[in-house]
Amino acid sequence: MATEKFHNKLIARFQNFRILLHNCFQLSRDACMDLLDALASNTGAKSIAELSLNPLFNRSYNSVYKAIKESFNTTSQQTNNEDKVEEPGVEKQNTLIRLVSEQISQPQQRPFYLFAADTTPHPRPYAKTLPERGYIYQPNTIKGNKPINVGHRYSILSILPEKEIDSRAAWAIPLSGERVSLDKTGTDVASEQIQSVMCDSSLPWHKKLCVLVGDTEYSQRSFLEQQSKHKNLVVIARVRSNRIFYQSPLVGELNKKRGCTKKYGDRFDLADAETWHDSSETTQLQQTTRKGRHLNVTILTWHQMLMRGTKQEKMYRHPFTLLRIHVTDDTGDSVWKPMWLIVIGARRQEISPTVAYYCFRQRFDIEHLFRFGKQRLLMTEFQTPDLQHEENWIRLVMLSYVQLWAAKDLATYLPRPWERPQDTTNPPIVTPSVVQRDFHRIISLLGKPGHSPKTRGNSSGRVAGQTQPKRTVHPVVKKQSQSTPTKQKAA
Repeated sequence: MATEKFHNKLIARFQNFRILLHNCFQLSRDACMDLLDALASNTGAKSIAELSLNPLFNRSYNSVYKAIKESFNTTSQQTNNEDKVEEPGVEKQNTLIRLVSEQISQPQQRPFYLFAADTTPHPRPYAKTLPERGYIYQPNTIKGNKPINVGHRYSILSILPEKEIDSRAAWAIPLSGERVSLDKTGTDVASEQIQSVMCDSSLPWHKKLCVLVGDTEYSQRSFLEQQSKHKNLVVIARVRSNRIFYQSPLVGELNKKRGCTKKYGDRFDLADAETWHDSSETTQLQQTTRKGRHLNVTILTWHQMLMRGTKQEKMYRHPFTLLRIHVTDDTGDSVWKPMWLIVIGARRQEISPTVAYYCFRQRFDIEHLFRFGKQRLLMTEFQTPDLQHEENWIRLVMLSYVQLWAAKDLATYLPRPWERPQDTTNPPIVTPSVVQRDFHRIISLLGKPGHSPKTRGNSSGRVAGQTQPKRTVHPVVKKQSQSTPTKQKAA
């Protein structure tokens, strides 16, 4: 009886989430929900038009593109102050972030919320009529080829939920997905996303300890200086092994009577071990891989480290903790190249070296989000010359992934005939692929919010003799460094 009540509670929570999600769309809300359901249950479609053949999409293929077009194109709404008009779509995105945050349980094992930020490429090399295309980084599997392409980049801010004991499911719940424009960098867009998430008082993590993990791109001083303004945010970022940092100056150097106060101490070159001073503490960890391989993790910690700043970015005001992580096997040989991490923020002392290491390891779950979105949710398959439609599609893909997260407690494991059956002695591993395979059954049992489609007459079409104007061909724009003129170069 207790199990049945708990199951009914999960069903009610999922249905309430879908009703609120349905109400977030102002135009074509029924078509938008059908498209989200078709994406979340997609197991065979390779193109956007094929989603109209999904059993959960009860409309024609024209409604697919109509839903993409009108999903986030809301009219400007006035707030309580009639003179203040909100930017189109901004209020809806904030509402969606609040809705997604309600699906994240409050952390129990750790006293903070864990976030991850990263950028992913969206290649569009042949879309000559698509504006604002530039040269983007894209890894290439062929040795010798340059890892570049032509298209857009998108900055994704996600929250990493707590993992259950012995759980190998990699979930990264996206909160915001924004395109990186040509006049901005990925860290600039990430700063704006973090600003909107940290300053919203309606979100559950407001004024609570939050931790953001990022790769080397997010260890730049411009990004770290911006995040230091959030007193409840701690940033854990990987740094390149050739960076140069500095110790904090000694007390006697700070109290000298004449001249400017010394702001930096001795040089600390990550690539030169002779410049390292004694570490503040050493931590030893033991971990076992999934294949049973035993690894030894050694973490060296240096407190009160500094990085060189500028006149505008006074980094001597923002000391950080430096970590060197070295992983060896039973024979003492290095498994990977030593990794360097920095922990910066007003409350960094609350994050121990061990916790910082495990937090950064969980950062790789966002890479699983990108791979799953591109392979199973058609994230980069939408071919359109309209920039706004492409951005709408990325947000719809993120919402379909959130639907899979919300339905994970209702999903059952459905193995293929050639796959291994579920081990009843161990708890099930509920991955996004497992939920996607069972999503059609879940929606078929619970039903959909909204109304069924009604048959309409055929459109009159274009007037005889009417011609469509040719679209403008846009050149590929090459970004320039900050030291060069701001005029764009067309390639």
